[in-house]
Amino acid sequence: MQTLGRHLLIELNGCNPKILNDIKKVEEILVAGAKVAKATIIGTHFHQFSPFGISGVIVIAESHLAIHTWPEHGYAAVDIFTCGETLSPEIAAQYLVEKFQARHPSLVELRRGVLPNPKPAKVGKVEKAIFAYGRPKELQVVS
Repeated sequence: MQTLGRHLLIELNGCNPKILNDIKKVEEILVAGAKVAKATIIGTHFHQFSPFGISGVIVIAESHLAIHTWPEHGYAAVDIFTCGETLSPEIAAQYLVEKFQARHPSLVELRRGVLPNPKPAKVGKVEKAIFAYGRPKELQVVS
């Protein structure tokens, strides 16, 4: 099956809390992580919460990197979503593990945009087409 993208879900436990609550440092680390993965950075937006915690996103031509920090728990949740074959998101993930000093990191990779048939079937003359859209009968929960 063909996929359109890779989505890395990274759990960073046991991080340095001072780094996780420093908005300039968090942005600097995420930008550098995107660059080491050879991503094309389009823009960034970061927000400092009170009394602590940061959320931020880097929009890249290939999709995005996002982070949410909980310095009081030494924890950060990171998403790296990439499309195409031009960059290596796992390189960015390893860089973030090192720079946030995560003692207990974990990573889950999801394939996004799974296309069961990459080549559409040829269709002859269609007299009448009926398309039904609705809720899926069943959603699969992946844990």
